[in-house]
Amino acid sequence: MKHITNSFYNTFYQSEEFFISVVNHPKKYLWLMETSVKLLVESRLPTKFGGFRILAFDSGREEMPHLALVSDGFKQNSLDPVSVRIHSECMTGDVFRSSRCDCGDQLAFSMAMLQKSGGVLIYLRQEGRGIGLVEKLKAYILQDNGLDTFQANLDLGHPEDGRTFDPAIEILRHLKIYKIKLLTNNPEKVGAFDDLDDINVVERVPLQVGFDPENKAYLEAKKVVKGHFFS
Repeated sequence: MKHITNSFYNTFYQSEEFFISVVNHPKKYLWLMETSVKLLVESRLPTKFGGFRILAFDSGREEMPHLALVSDGFKQNSLDPVSVRIHSECMTGDVFRSSRCDCGDQLAFSMAMLQKSGGVLIYLRQEGRGIGLVEKLKAYILQDNGLDTFQANLDLGHPEDGRTFDPAIEILRHLKIYKIKLLTNNPEKVGAFDDLDDINVVERVPLQVGFDPENKAYLEAKKVVKGHFFS
C-alpha cells in the first residue's frame, strides 16, 4: 500500500468504516495499492501517423499482451487531461479493414489524433467483445442470417459483451494518468471509471467515423441495444 502521510487519512484507512467500504466497493480503492499490471517491454514505434512508444503488458497470455501506444508528445505527470482511446482488438477491422464494423476507422482516426495531442492508445486483447476470433466469425454467419451483433453472441452461448476495461485502468495508473479525455461512443467505457477515486473522465470525445452500408445494422444495434452515442 502506498504511504499516506496525512494523519486523518491514516486513521480512516485503519478504521472499520474503511474496511466495510473496501468490501462493498473494491474498485474504488485500487488506487491505494501498487498497480497490478506487469510491463513486459517498451520500444520505439514509428508509424505513418507519427512517433509512439509501444509498451506491452502481461495479459495472462504471453503471445497476446495488452498494448499501450504512447505519443512522443505525451507529458507524464502533467496536470492537463490526457486524450485516451481504449480500443479492443478487432483483427477483421483493424488488420483486414472489414466494413462490417467501424473498428478499423476508429483505430486509424484515434492514432492520428492521439499522436498530435500527446495522447495514449490502449489496445486490449479481447477480440469479438471477449469471445475470440473463431467465435466472432461464427457470429458473422448468424448476423448474415438476420441476428444483430449482440443477439448473435447470445445465441452462441456468450454474453452480449464479455469485455472488461480493468486492464486499461491499470495501464493508466502505470502511466500515472489521472485525468482523461476519453475517445468513445460507448457509455459503458465511461461508466468503467464511475467508481474510481483516482482517475477522472473530464470529457467524452465522440468518435463517429467508419459509416458504411455494410455496417449500418451493426451501428444501429450498438445505438439501440447498448445506448452508444451516435448523432
